[in-house]
Amino acid sequence: MGVLSRYFSFVEITTKITSVFAFIYAVSYMFYVNRLPDSRKTLVFFASMFIFDLTATAINNYVDTKSNGNTLQFGRKTAAAIIIIQLFICLSLGIYLVFITDIVVLFLGALCFLIGIIYSFGPLSISRLPFGEAFSGLFYGFFIPFIILYINFPDGTFLSYHLDAGTLTFSVHIVPVITVIMLSVVPFCVTAGIMLANNICDLERDAAVNRFTLPYYTGSKSLYLFAGLYYTAYTAIIIMAILGILPPVCLLAVATLIPVQRNINKFFDKQDKSTTFILSVKNYIIIMFTVCLLTFTGSLI
Repeated sequence: MGVLSRYFSFVEITTKITSVFAFIYAVSYMFYVNRLPDSRKTLVFFASMFIFDLTATAINNYVDTKSNGNTLQFGRKTAAAIIIIQLFICLSLGIYLVFITDIVVLFLGALCFLIGIIYSFGPLSISRLPFGEAFSGLFYGFFIPFIILYINFPDGTFLSYHLDAGTLTFSVHIVPVITVIMLSVVPFCVTAGIMLANNICDLERDAAVNRFTLPYYTGSKSLYLFAGLYYTAYTAIIIMAILGILPPVCLLAVATLIPVQRNINKFFDKQDKSTTFILSVKNYIIIMFTVCLLTFTGSLI
């Protein structure tokens, strides 16, 4: 295996669809509401976001291989160096993004950075607790779209702040923020679906290394939660299309419930990392690709 192949395996490059599609989803919404992205801000954010996603996965693999018996794709010193270099790059890009935007991006970026680090690192890392689905859904489903929209919309659209005599105050503009929260439901649910499927398949292996994820506590009910995440995503699409948050043409996305339900049924029959986990990834792609495509289409109608 070549160096590049080992690197892609180390950072699990194929799982980066969650950040890339969340990004595309937000951009497609901007086109629908006739808001052209600022190319410099958007590209800097994408680069910082993507590299940090690679880094968070690398940290997770670096930490996990200490206890799960798997072998790293590189020596531990080399792997650590890769992580440090990537952290430096994404932090540098993040600081530059703050420089060309404002302090709100600093707070949001710092929060995302904190979540990414504590997800895998420390004695009480999120990945070892029953909160992985919620945090991964929050990061990919809400924070990525929110930051993209925040840096591309006029100042004060979502949040405003005021610094006076050493006191920093923030004001939340309810309607625009609620709109972003509604938009985030779809990527939140399908991202959490991937995480939940992964934890269901790894339940026994995780428990053996003191990793007690959500399925450890919910048992067989995890499968119903898995299905419910997709039904919630479709419900959100219907509501947003009716309210005009997404174009009406997005109602056509409901037709994809047919293959998604077929994949749900297959996963109910068998939960295996090597054969049926991929169904959650397929469901993610089916739903996110369709919604992004239809939202772009809606911007042209």
